[in-house]
Amino acid sequence: QVQLVESGGGLVQAGDSLSLSCAASGRTFSTYAMGWFRQAPGKERKFVALITESGGVKLYADPVKGRFTISRDNVKNTVNLQMNNLRPEDTAVYYCAADRSFGDLVRALGVEYWGKGTLVTVSS
Repeated sequence: QVQLVESGGGLVQAGDSLSLSCAASGRTFSTYAMGWFRQAPGKERKFVALITESGGVKLYADPVKGRFTISRDNVKNTVNLQMNNLRPEDTAVYYCAADRSFGDLVRALGVEYWGKGTLVTVSS
């Protein structure tokens, strides 16, 4: 069982930066691929950034490439999302996710664990 708790959301202005963190419980964190997804009001949940178990491979959604950076610390059991140059369209609830299959995380199919989410609001 893995529990994920996100933190770091808030209200910022366009162009600002924000850092999200996800703390994972359990002693097998390093065996899970991790990801950040987001869901805007009235829209479906979509992936934002994914990272493999070792952190060697990272995948970003096109809208955030060059602005967001995902990282993980397998000692502290955390995965972070650094968000720079935020835009109003980045407004969403951001969810942390964990799955032992990177492929399943990419496809967002049967993801094993989800956090409860943290709200990011970007004003123009």
